[in-house]
Amino acid sequence: MKFDYDQPYASARQPVFARNVVATSHPLAAQAGLRMLAAGGNAVDAAIATAACMTIVEPCSNGLGSDAFCILWDGERLHGLNASGPAPAAWTREYFTGKYGDGATAPPMRGVDSVSVPGAVAGWVALSKRFGKLPFADLMAPAAEIAERGYAVPVVVQQKWTMASKVADLVSGPGYAKTFLPRGRPPEVGERFSMPHAARALKLIGQTGGEAYYRGEIGAAIAAWSHQHGGRLTQADLAAFEPEWVTPLAQPYRGHTLHEIPPNGQGIAAQMALGMLEHFDLASLPVDGPACQHLQIEAMKLAFADVYRFVAEPRTMEGPAESLLDPQYLAARAKLIDPQRAQVFGPGYAIKGGTIYLSTADESGMMVSYIQSNYMGFGSGVVEPTFGISLQNRGHGFSLDAHSPNAVAPGKRPFHTIIPGFLSRDGAPVMSFGVMGGNMQPQGHVQTLVRMLDHGQNVQAACDAPRWRFEKGLDINVERSMPEATRDALAALGHRIVGLEDSYMDFGAGQFIWRLGDASVEGYVAASDPRRDGAAVGF
Repeated sequence: MKFDYDQPYASARQPVFARNVVATSHPLAAQAGLRMLAAGGNAVDAAIATAACMTIVEPCSNGLGSDAFCILWDGERLHGLNASGPAPAAWTREYFTGKYGDGATAPPMRGVDSVSVPGAVAGWVALSKRFGKLPFADLMAPAAEIAERGYAVPVVVQQKWTMASKVADLVSGPGYAKTFLPRGRPPEVGERFSMPHAARALKLIGQTGGEAYYRGEIGAAIAAWSHQHGGRLTQADLAAFEPEWVTPLAQPYRGHTLHEIPPNGQGIAAQMALGMLEHFDLASLPVDGPACQHLQIEAMKLAFADVYRFVAEPRTMEGPAESLLDPQYLAARAKLIDPQRAQVFGPGYAIKGGTIYLSTADESGMMVSYIQSNYMGFGSGVVEPTFGISLQNRGHGFSLDAHSPNAVAPGKRPFHTIIPGFLSRDGAPVMSFGVMGGNMQPQGHVQTLVRMLDHGQNVQAACDAPRWRFEKGLDINVERSMPEATRDALAALGHRIVGLEDSYMDFGAGQFIWRLGDASVEGYVAASDPRRDGAAVGF
C-alpha cells in the first residue's frame, strides 16, 4: 500500500517507523516490551511482558484475573490462541436460578458468580513455551517492579477509574475498595499508585512458570476467596484449564485477508461485515461522507444480528462458524442493504448444522496481535487480597435460557467480545491490529480497514478518524469530530443518533503495526490510538 501520510484529523501523534515495535495503551507497558526486544527477546517475549505490565498500569481494563486471545505470525505461518476460561464445574442453570430466582436471564454482572476461570496467565505461559526466547521470569520482572514501586496514574486511565468507581455493585465487591480506592477514592492524575500484593503474585508466576496460579498457592487463594464470598470457583477448576491453539478464520477483502479467532468470540462479525461490503464500491465514495458510513453501519447491523443469534462455544453452535462466512450467504445479506435508508435487521439462516490491546513485531518478521480483558471495566469487582488478583466477570456473558447456544454449562466458555485482528495478503503478513471496547471492537476493525484498504489512509490517520458505533435498532453513537454534514445526512437516512451511555468503552482504542516490506530492512509503521494514554515505540 502507498499511504497518504498527510494527517487529515486532529491528533498529537504521527506514525512510528521502526524494525522492532510495541504499541499499546500505556507507555510504561510499551517500554517494558521494548526492553525485552533490546535484551534479545522476540515479539512474543515483548507481548507477554507488555501484557503483564498492563494488568498493573491499566487496572480499569484488565488484571491478573483476565482472559486473553492472540493471533501471531511466527515468521512462516499464522497461529491462534484462545485463552478464555470456562465456567466452573458447579455452574448450571439450576445453580443460578436457585440462587437468583427463575426470573434471572444471565449470571450476575458483578461478584463471585460472574467469575469464570481466568485464562490470561495460562495464555502467557503457552505463548512463552512455544515461541518465546527469554526466561519466563524475566518477562514478569518489569511488571513486578512497577507494581512494587508504583507509578503516576495517567489522564485517561484516571478518567476510566473514576467513572468505574461510581458503579455501586463494583465498588462494593470483595477486595475492590481496599485495592483500588486506597485513600477512599480513585487516585488523581499524577498520583502514585502501587500494587505490592500483585508484585508478589507476578514474581511467583514468573518463578513457577504459572504453576502457582493454577495449581499452587495463588490458585488456592483465589478459590478460598471465592468460597468465602459464596462463589463456586474451585482450585480444581483452575488446575484443569489449558488454553487452546486454534486456526484463525479467514475472510478476503480487497485483495487482503482478515483473520480472526473463531468463536466463542465476535471477531467473525467484522469478517461478515467486510464480506458484505465487498459488494459495494466504497472507494468511489468520500471517505468521511454519509454514503460510505451508512453502508458500513448497515453491514455491521446485519453481522451482529447473526452473531448474537448463533455465535457461542463452537460445540454448542447449531453449525460451523464458517457457514456464516459463506460467500453466497454474505452476498444475499448484502442485498438487504438499502443505500437510501437505515433499517432494523433480524438474523438470517446461514447456520446449517474493559479490555486492553497490544501489538508487537520484530525484525525477524514475527508479529503478535494480543488482547486481554476483565470485561466490564474492573470486571467482577472481586479482588483476591493476598496476591492482588482482580478477577474478570466474563460469566455474565452466558445465558440462562436453556435453548440458547450460549446457555451456561459446566466447563463451557462464554461468549466473548475481545478480538485480536490480523491482516495478510497472498499468504504473507501485512498487519497485526486490534480495537478494544466491547461491541465496538468488530466495528473498529471494519472502519479502520475500510479507511486503509479502500481509501489508502495510513495507519495513524485511520486510527485517528472519527468513528460511529452501532448500539441497537436504529440507534448509533457518533464522535463529536465527525463532520456535522455527515451526522445530519445519517439522521436523514433514518439513523437515530443518541448519546453514548457506555462512557467507559466509548469509541474504542486501537493499536496497529503494518509491515512495510522485509522486516529486517524496511521494518514497520505503527500507530497508537489518541483516545488512550498509550504509545507506539520502537528501534
